[in-house]
Amino acid sequence: MNDAKLYALIRAPRVSEKTARLQEVSNQYAFEVSTDATKADIKFAVEKLFDVKVEAVNVVNVKGKNKSFRNRAGRRGDWRKAYVKLADGQSIDVMNAKA
Repeated sequence: MNDAKLYALIRAPRVSEKTARLQEVSNQYAFEVSTDATKADIKFAVEKLFDVKVEAVNVVNVKGKNKSFRNRAGRRGDWRKAYVKLADGQSIDVMNAKA
């Protein structure tokens, strides 16, 4: 798989207080991924892009919210989030990551 496909698969790291706590406590990182990505695809992409060993991948489908803008009802798009658990001693610098 070439780098363009890997970057399309893993769109961006999710950085929040919850993900920072997950990084410290259980060495897990959260990424926004493509909606058609499988666990095996995500594991392969993270291992290739960041040169780390992945132990487990959990995937969550996040439903878009109903919002209104200037009295027009609309809906934000659905997206997919992946929690990636790394092996002991491995880490990813998500602030300086290329993905």
